Amino acid sequence: MADYRAPLHDMMFVLQHIAGLETIAGFPEFGHATVEMTEGVLQEAARLFEAEVAPLNRVGDLEGSRVVAGSVVTAPGWKEAYSKYVDAGWGALPFPEEHGGGAFPWLAGLAVQEILTASNMAFSLGPLLTQGAIHAVLIHGDETLQGTFLPPMISGEWTGTMDLTEPQAGTDVGQIKTKAVLQADGTYRISGQKIFITYGDHDMADNIIHLVLAKTPDAPAGTKGISMFIVPKVLVKPDGSLGERNDVKVVSVEHKLGIHASPTCVMAFGDSEGAVGYLVGEEMKGMSYMFTMMNSARLSVGLEGLAISERAYQQAVQYAYDRKQGTAIGAPKGEQSSIVEHANVKRMLLTQKAYIEAMRCLMYDNAAFMDAALHDPDADARVSADLRAQILTPLSKAWGTDLGVELTSLALQVHGGMGYIEETGVAQHFRDARIAPIYEGTNGIQAMDLVARKLPLAGGEAVRDLINWMTETASAAGEAGLGDMQAGVMEGVAKVTEAVMFFMGSQNDFNAVLSGATPFATLLGQVVAGAYMAKAATVATQLLAAGEGDEDFLRQKLVTSTFYIEQLLPQAYGLLPSITAGSKLLFEASF
Repeated sequence: MADYRAPLHDMMFVLQHIAGLETIAGFPEFGHATVEMTEGVLQEAARLFEAEVAPLNRVGDLEGSRVVAGSVVTAPGWKEAYSKYVDAGWGALPFPEEHGGGAFPWLAGLAVQEILTASNMAFSLGPLLTQGAIHAVLIHGDETLQGTFLPPMISGEWTGTMDLTEPQAGTDVGQIKTKAVLQADGTYRISGQKIFITYGDHDMADNIIHLVLAKTPDAPAGTKGISMFIVPKVLVKPDGSLGERNDVKVVSVEHKLGIHASPTCVMAFGDSEGAVGYLVGEEMKGMSYMFTMMNSARLSVGLEGLAISERAYQQAVQYAYDRKQGTAIGAPKGEQSSIVEHANVKRMLLTQKAYIEAMRCLMYDNAAFMDAALHDPDADARVSADLRAQILTPLSKAWGTDLGVELTSLALQVHGGMGYIEETGVAQHFRDARIAPIYEGTNGIQAMDLVARKLPLAGGEAVRDLINWMTETASAAGEAGLGDMQAGVMEGVAKVTEAVMFFMGSQNDFNAVLSGATPFATLLGQVVAGAYMAKAATVATQLLAAGEGDEDFLRQKLVTSTFYIEQLLPQAYGLLPSITAGSKLLFEASF
């Protein structure tokens, strides 16, 4: 299996020239996050994760996690690697300084997260879930909860989980049965069972902070009755030290297709006297609080598609150079060629590379808009940034994770029959990637959210602004002498506009809208990514003309951008008929 190396050159290109790192660093909170400082941070992250975390990826797949004497034991090397992660302070990077964080923008945090996830997706899920729990407590918890739980979670000494799903209530969270009963001391007693809890139990940290959705006795049915509670694995004394074990236990660990080392747990709360829980915010506001966790998590899950595709691509490239088979066109007769010399293998590799670079642009810019929505000094700019972030997030999640499966499959295909053999290791990437389209709201739900909630945002302003940005970006490419790129993006914009008009005209036939949601998410993701690639090509052209930057890198950027817009983007144009077909055939079909 090839070693992973963080693609720092492309990451920094996207941070600087696509996501506007210098603009984000100009916000008062982020003055220290200069380009130079951020590049140094990424270099240090790469040094640790490549050496300590990436080599455990295969070990974790083979060994997995298991329950021993009522507790989860992680794969060999996990505890030691996590300790180094904590000691280096990586979990604290994007959080406020007043709680012990590094006060870097989410944009920088996401770039570090890419390196960690590509190094070892199963390992990265623990910090990812902790991140979501921190966000929820940071925004909705009172001073006592924040003071008690945030510092050790931000440092990584304690980890966090999201406990939503129950056996009878998957996506339909309103059907949960976990109960929360108020006690005389102001705490609650929590009882119920949760399933699919990532890192619900493990041996890497002294405490695990569960954010549990539950209902109080008089709560109304459905999502309106849901409240959120902090339920620690180990109770915390007033002085912050750890006390006795809470009434929380792991029942089992799921046996999964991939991410074997990530303990996906069935958790039981309150089998004895009830687990002690602390209300987060107000009763019956848990559903809205949940989305605080999930919105940041959705971008992080989208990033899994990017990160694991990068890891699989690197392995495919190495194999394509090492494997000799057949004689390439123009090679001496009787001499076997590396398969990288064959046109079809080149196509598979370039397809992976172009999509990966496009995903990186989309997701990093998504994070930049999230930063601007919270920290831009201009109030109007914050509103505009929030609208853009809201419409980009389902694209990052759905389009990005669908591609993660497609591209890891391509990486396996490059290996031929050897890719189907587990010993090569590339099959692991394919298996690991398959969970991401399911995580944090399946991609079908992301698509429905996009057409039903995001397109109408601010009276359609969010999608209008996005279309205007794509048009302006295409025009800039044309002015830089990239007329074919301009034409390609504008053809995509025309298809998107027609689809949006169809949805707006179908408001009285919601089945028609939802029937076209999934192909629309693909179309919009593909076209938005095309605009990003046009922007990347425009920047590369300008830098080359000015004699700045790495010439070889910039010329390759033009190759991948041109390939994307001329050969990948047109594949999305044909989605329009399935978007506008309505629901008639779907509901006539029998299964």
